[in-house]
Amino acid sequence: MRTFTPFVGLAALAAAAILPAGAVSAGDPGKDASLASARAVLICDTDEATRRAFIRQHGAPPVFVTAREALSVRPSDPAWNAPRCMTAREHVRYREAAATYAAVR
Repeated sequence: MRTFTPFVGLAALAAAAILPAGAVSAGDPGKDASLASARAVLICDTDEATRRAFIRQHGAPPVFVTAREALSVRPSDPAWNAPRCMTAREHVRYREAAATYAAVR
């Protein structure tokens, strides 16, 4: 049984959306890496087993974010203490929105 699935690509895509263009190559690379890891997003189920596993691993209950909330995170926002969760359906919405944003840009 899978309790939750970390999706590394989602975290990388979120970091690309959060960080301004070129921030990874400019300035202090350690600072940029900590910003990207401070805003990790996992694809989680909403059942009780997933909640218990998340609490056991991260020390806090899962906080679910929508695709819109994930896309609206700015570098000036405070870092997250634990990764955020996103349902599989919200992840599809996030991918679609990120692809649309990339096509327009």
